[in-house]
Amino acid sequence: MTMKLKDISLFRDLVHGAEGEAAVTGITSDSRKVERGFLFAALKGVKADGGAFAEDAIRRGAIAIIAGKDTVIANASVPVLHVDDARLALAKAAAQFYGRQPEVMVAVTGTSGKTSVASFTRQIWADAGFPAANIGTTGVFSPTRSDYNSLTTPDPVELHRVLAELADEGVTHAAMEASSHGLDQRRLDGVHLAAAAFTNLGRDHMDYHATIEEYLDAKMRLFRTLLPKGAPAIIFADDRFSNAAIEAATEAGCDVKTVGRKGSFITLKRVEHGRFRQHVEVAIGTDIFEIELPLAGDFQVANALVAAGLAIVTGVPAAAAMRALGRLKGAPGRLDLVGTTEEGAPAYVDYAHKPEALENVLASVRPFTTGRVIVVFGCGGDRDKGKRPIMGEIATRLADVVIVTDDNPRSEVPAEIRAEIMAAAPGATEIGDRREAIFTAVSMMMAGDTLVVAGKGHEEGQIIGGRVLPFSDHAEVAAALAARLEESKS
Repeated sequence: MTMKLKDISLFRDLVHGAEGEAAVTGITSDSRKVERGFLFAALKGVKADGGAFAEDAIRRGAIAIIAGKDTVIANASVPVLHVDDARLALAKAAAQFYGRQPEVMVAVTGTSGKTSVASFTRQIWADAGFPAANIGTTGVFSPTRSDYNSLTTPDPVELHRVLAELADEGVTHAAMEASSHGLDQRRLDGVHLAAAAFTNLGRDHMDYHATIEEYLDAKMRLFRTLLPKGAPAIIFADDRFSNAAIEAATEAGCDVKTVGRKGSFITLKRVEHGRFRQHVEVAIGTDIFEIELPLAGDFQVANALVAAGLAIVTGVPAAAAMRALGRLKGAPGRLDLVGTTEEGAPAYVDYAHKPEALENVLASVRPFTTGRVIVVFGCGGDRDKGKRPIMGEIATRLADVVIVTDDNPRSEVPAEIRAEIMAAAPGATEIGDRREAIFTAVSMMMAGDTLVVAGKGHEEGQIIGGRVLPFSDHAEVAAALAARLEESKS
């Protein structure tokens, strides 16, 4: 795949003569990935300035450098294309270079639920006969691929490469997650959105955003900048930040459609909770639909309704969307039932690693728990420290048995992270080794209890120091249940 530098519209007026005839063979912001014919974007990051790597990029074969107006690159032997926003230029150049994407693209933002909404939207589309895909935290899923990764919103070059591949395989509909980082860093620019959605807002990424208002503002860029005027904005109506999202989307000229108990597009009328499924009644216009949702938790009802909203505004008949809700499968690691004890007590793995997410999952299992709610969780290192005592308080308030363990400590001292949680978790038990914590929790389960192992969900590794060690909550819970069963037989 190649195109002339002058044919990338952003740079048409920045190159002259023979410079514009140079063939672009690839684009990257990582100088180590530069090959002959590449465009290199010298981005300013938190830890490094990409301008410092321009010389290395040129040595590897870069034919031009994309740089911000204030980035100085002296004595460059290739054109330096100075632009107002280098990240935006990179995204738009990548979109034009790869050129193809599924005909119908939607994006969902919010603190929790993005992965489930994107997955559910794909499933509803597929149920209605559309070749569909979703992109996000758990990976890329389409009719032909299940590629697992761990980045909520891929960098723009990778994103547009994937979108082109999906289009080439025949995918017509794709749903993607829109993280605050991804929106703020212009990773979604160049994606042609047909609709967008908002789930909720809680405390997260306070190590990146200075205030909750700044965090919300980054999310709202999805509606203010990326979603075309007049396009549908599906907004969950029952969150404390719903009104702010509705206001932002309305001011941006979006066609706001709300879902939930307070929703006017899809109105939640009634929910009857079961241990593994829920009976849901919703109204769409004058039509009433009864749904057996095969998922547990109020938050999954919310996610399903947001996904249904996205599917309906992109061509799925309401009745077909409602039928599809009865066949949904949960996203990996989202209140994922691993198994039960010999007495039938369920053990779940959930990705909840934020205060509101932990609160939601613990509150969701309470209605069908006749015994004790047991939770195993920790907090990640090199991330927002302020949420640690908050999560400790939530756990001890909503669970009967709390075991504080290690999550992904990264470069921090694990015991110090646990101490910050324990300070607000009176009565909690501290077991640093996550495997031991899980086995201990499973061993104490009795009839009527529910176990939730929270924080890592679908992840297949644990980050300790600079290493990623193989570790799966799902596999460890399964092993603990198997060991318990074996012991009961002996």
